[in-house]
Amino acid sequence: MITDLMDKIISLCKRRGFVFPGSEIYGGLANSWDYGPLGQLLKQNIKAAWWKFFVQERADMVPLDTAIIMNPRVWEASGHLQNFSDELVECRKCHHRFRADHLLEAKRLEPGYNKETISMLSEVVCPDCGGTLTEPKQFNLMFKTFLGVTEDTAATAYLRPETAGGMFVNFKNIQAATRRRLPFGIAQIGKNFRNEITPGNFIFRTREFEIGEFEYFIKPGDWEAVFEMWLSEIKRWWHDVMQINMDNLVWHEIPAGERAHYSKRTVDIEYKFPFGVKELHGIAYRTDFDLSRHQAVSGADLTYTDPDTNEKFLPHVIEPTFGIERMFLVALLEAYHEETAPTAVEGESEARIVLKLPKALAPYKVAVLPLSKKEELSVPARALAAELRKHWMIDYDETQSIGKRYRRQDEIGTPYCITVDFDTLNDQKVTVRDRDTMVQERVAIAELAAYLQGKL
Repeated sequence: MITDLMDKIISLCKRRGFVFPGSEIYGGLANSWDYGPLGQLLKQNIKAAWWKFFVQERADMVPLDTAIIMNPRVWEASGHLQNFSDELVECRKCHHRFRADHLLEAKRLEPGYNKETISMLSEVVCPDCGGTLTEPKQFNLMFKTFLGVTEDTAATAYLRPETAGGMFVNFKNIQAATRRRLPFGIAQIGKNFRNEITPGNFIFRTREFEIGEFEYFIKPGDWEAVFEMWLSEIKRWWHDVMQINMDNLVWHEIPAGERAHYSKRTVDIEYKFPFGVKELHGIAYRTDFDLSRHQAVSGADLTYTDPDTNEKFLPHVIEPTFGIERMFLVALLEAYHEETAPTAVEGESEARIVLKLPKALAPYKVAVLPLSKKEELSVPARALAAELRKHWMIDYDETQSIGKRYRRQDEIGTPYCITVDFDTLNDQKVTVRDRDTMVQERVAIAELAAYLQGKL
């Protein structure tokens, strides 16, 4: 059953308007995805919840929004120009290309590799046709572009592969402007671009994606306690806000030989996806590598002066990074349920698909459903929907039977359905149906906003 869960999620996403294949009427573009009306709302709600939890509710965080195209020397200093690459192999028979480490992973071999060298590929053949593979070649993942009138005279630039660079180069500006004392963090959510060799698994790995991350600047001696604090906060995020089954998370402590050279500790937070245990996001202690590199290459003084001791030093950094699309996918996987539900005919039941999304994440919070399309019900129902839109995203649906409309709202995760019926015209009450329990309750229209506020 679990093997076809991804197929069900992908079908639901297109059918109900969460995610569409990019450029579909032109035959699409490999692993390009557009977020439809419901997908945009779900994505926006995830980002808003992340921002509220990690930025708004903390006194030690400041926001930032940096440029996608930066001075190329930023990527020279960070090492992206030299090292931001994967090893590419090509099948000699069908000429399909693959990331070497993904082939090893798929064959369940002991990796025996690091970022620079990959061994054991002699044991691997092309997964598509069984052909032999070429020797690995380095493939830089950054998208190149040009600034200028014509390509041959223009300066080379790059679409950013991460948001972190903008936070490091703005450290001095932000610290001076906000007068922040250590520890403090700089957070942003933004688009990133990586020319992935083998994107795949729906929206799990794409060439264009959003990251929510922050750089948390600290005194060097404080890193272990701060790292544990952020691990605890990350667990609280997944449990309290995203409300996932915590047994589906794997906390992978990366051993010294496999960490990036600048990292003294890295934990990958992995998730048990239907296609295997894969990285969801991570947290790393990056020491002072980034500020020291940018200071050396730019010549700018990026040191921090402790106001109590007058000691000058380069702050160290702890960096938690969250992929928005991967959180989006996990939210759907966790919420998707198939259940048996009663019908309007007593004693009968039918299958229903329901997305039990946390209410804060649900695209629509409420659906207003008049029992009939007749004006005597549709007019007050539309007026009610307009009033509720002042507070929440509201859906309005008056086509097909009320049972089918309930099923549609279940399938897109709407927490509450409000039915305006003929009794409403007399008692000024509506029926409120709960998505998860399917329990219905009569509520006075005058008290409806306060009632929903308490629920939502």
